[in-house]
Amino acid sequence: MLKSAVLFSHRKIQFHIFTEDSLKPEFDKQLHQWPDSYTKKFEHRIYPITFSVGNPQEWKKLFKPCAAQRLFLPVILKDVDSLLYVDTDVLFLRPVDDIWKLLRLFNSTQLAAMAPEHEIPKIGWYSRFARHPFYGSAGVNSGVMLMNLTRIRSTQFKNSMIPTGLAWEDMLYPLYQKYKNAITWGDQDLLNIIFYFNPECLYVFPCQWNYRPDHCMYGSNCREAEREGVSVLHGNRGVYHDDKQPTFKALYEAIRDFPFQDNLFQSMYYPLQLKFLETVHTLCGRIPQVFLKQIEKTMKRAYEKHVIIHVGPNQMH
Repeated sequence: MLKSAVLFSHRKIQFHIFTEDSLKPEFDKQLHQWPDSYTKKFEHRIYPITFSVGNPQEWKKLFKPCAAQRLFLPVILKDVDSLLYVDTDVLFLRPVDDIWKLLRLFNSTQLAAMAPEHEIPKIGWYSRFARHPFYGSAGVNSGVMLMNLTRIRSTQFKNSMIPTGLAWEDMLYPLYQKYKNAITWGDQDLLNIIFYFNPECLYVFPCQWNYRPDHCMYGSNCREAEREGVSVLHGNRGVYHDDKQPTFKALYEAIRDFPFQDNLFQSMYYPLQLKFLETVHTLCGRIPQVFLKQIEKTMKRAYEKHVIIHVGPNQMH
């Protein structure tokens, strides 16, 4: 995930990495092994897993050990104004700069942005099975989430527990206590409950920014991705590591194995095209252009920028 962000982005990135203490040395070691031309494109800081309210062991058992951490980012990162939270199974297929620009589209009440959990409510999980309130007609997916932390910290949130508003930090544990026997997807369900009561606070971005197997395994149902290409790939359901969705796995392996100093066209784009030929028998593999469109665009932009800088604009024909 970190590699994909650095490969395709233009501006310097600040990574805030939350992980178990035992994994910190491995992160530092791997990131320092990257070539200077890439390490100068980012700064990183590693934080322990921390829960500021309630029982830490309870929060750790919520869905996955680190999943609930995103709920506490406004409290822990007090000096950070805004951030993009992503799960570790996310890959960027275009510059992070582009999704960051969506923050500018927030109106005066919006303080977070997510994509819908499903494009077709009647076959979505929340509309069929949820035993708690959820946002909109199909719920939202929290694997890719823009957060204006300054606004989150200063807002009083409507809720189902008391008649007046509650600050974010004061709301989390009572909310969990109230709904813990009704939720299935942990912190994502809690976020759906929060934005059900505060819909004016959420900006919903299209599915191309959080593209999951669900968008193609039952037939293509993300129109924005068909039109624009996938911008951010979310390989949930463990699809990078099994053979159920070979298109997702091929993209993951192409980014993982790409040698930093190589040519992106030769060492990533062309091998991917060949790999995708082997996946045309699958529902997701039938639409390879959806997965390649943004990578192609990003590489073209990088190439043109490189040529203009190194050849000089006056020598272009």
